[in-house]
Amino acid sequence: MPKLRVGVYPGTFDPVTNGHIDIIKRAVRLVDRLVIGIAGNAGKGPLFSIEERVALVREEVAALCPAGEKERIEVRSFDTLLMHFVETVGARVIIRGLRAVSDFEYEFQMAGMNARLNPEIETIFLMASDRHQFISSRFVKEIGRLGGEIRHFVTPGVAAHLERRFAEEHRRSRKGKGRLQAVEES
Repeated sequence: MPKLRVGVYPGTFDPVTNGHIDIIKRAVRLVDRLVIGIAGNAGKGPLFSIEERVALVREEVAALCPAGEKERIEVRSFDTLLMHFVETVGARVIIRGLRAVSDFEYEFQMAGMNARLNPEIETIFLMASDRHQFISSRFVKEIGRLGGEIRHFVTPGVAAHLERRFAEEHRRSRKGKGRLQAVEES
């Protein structure tokens, strides 16, 4: 029986965007099994917890991928070196999305380092589709936090999660300002 081609698409997915979904749909056509690796990456100060990000990506995969592809996609979190995660899931390929030339230099360096760690693992770069080249999770969060329209960049489900989170932040911020004002007045 031939060995399954397993690929890993890693990222923080904070939040998952339409660009990520596009890469997932295209990547699953290249491998027999696609593992979406959600990196803990606490150093980036994620908006959503690792559990929330895993749940969001699972929801989006279930909603957007055809039935035959859903069964071939697994969503898992990891907080180890990417190469260790790739080896653990038995993958032979790392899939990375490129939005612009500016992404290439960083991704090229990362691919080189990963090749030194394990030369048996290949890195494949998928260019973002025209419609998604400018989308980044960071920009989506900035636009949403400031009250801008984000539904062009994420699915309705993700937009709803983001809007709830920003509303919570806004309420906490107002409460904090109210307490500060009460302290100043006393």
